[in-house]
Amino acid sequence: MSRYIVQRLVTAAMMAILASAVIFLIASFVPGDPVLAQLGDIAASDPATVARWRAKWGLDLPLWERYGIFLQGLVQGDLGTSIATRRPVLDDILQYAPATIELATVAFLLSLVIGIPLGIAAAVWRDGWIDSVARVVSLLGVSAPTFWLAFIMLAIFYGALGWAPGPGRLDPVAFPPEGPTGLFLLDSLVAGDWETFGDTVAHLVLPSIVLAAATIGLITRTTRAAMLDSLQQDYIRVSRAKGLRERATILGHALPNALVPVVTLGGLAYANLLAGAVMTETVFSWPGLGRYTFRSAAALDFPAIVGITLVVSVTFLLVNLAVDLSYALLDPRVRR
Repeated sequence: MSRYIVQRLVTAAMMAILASAVIFLIASFVPGDPVLAQLGDIAASDPATVARWRAKWGLDLPLWERYGIFLQGLVQGDLGTSIATRRPVLDDILQYAPATIELATVAFLLSLVIGIPLGIAAAVWRDGWIDSVARVVSLLGVSAPTFWLAFIMLAIFYGALGWAPGPGRLDPVAFPPEGPTGLFLLDSLVAGDWETFGDTVAHLVLPSIVLAAATIGLITRTTRAAMLDSLQQDYIRVSRAKGLRERATILGHALPNALVPVVTLGGLAYANLLAGAVMTETVFSWPGLGRYTFRSAAALDFPAIVGITLVVSVTFLLVNLAVDLSYALLDPRVRR
């Protein structure tokens, strides 16, 4: 097992280096000029000003030299300086990441709490009304566009009914809780600030449901298919022939063997939630990495685009590594 972990770590490191090269190369050939996008019309018409800006951000250097400088900074934990914000990209990411992590984690937990039990029930009572409900939920969750669902939820529950608060992480007059993590739920809970905690929960409801919709559908379908396959195996028949209670057979024998594909999908789904919250964060004015990514792309902020994309790539690599290692806990054959 130790040898397997070392091999996966080495592979992940090599993939991260390869990803950095591909990301840097693609970002370098994106249409548009980041310098001209930042300068005004008058300044952009002055060749001397444009040349100074290119030299300042290293855009006048050959591509291979720029990549070498980027790698050298990357080893030191430096992702460069944002052209738009004039701040280190890593500082920007650390500022916006807690909001995205909090939203994605709540959405992922919501997906598991709804998707797994619904998938199990759909498989146990196959072709029944629960199975029909599960199919409708899966179809709607996977098919509904995120931006459309976000606008509909805001229009109904915030605009028409007034049941939910407006966009943002907190009410406009509220102050963020003091804490080192930047996760409002955790910081307010540790500080005992129940008013801020309730405000945070209320603001999380709509965006987490919207973000979790597609993941709920995928987890429900995967759990149902895996459970149907597991329930047809011989060890389930033996368990029932021994007179074991049906609940113990389903939860103790069928479910653990059906969780392997669910864990695979769940890990990738969580990484997708962390990286794919752009539309949700934009509609709900959520100050996370999604909005930061959108603004950076609109401003042609080359260092920020490369930094964010690299962080997303490393996130997927780490999640895949965690999923691979979790197989050993679920399937003894992997350990052997």
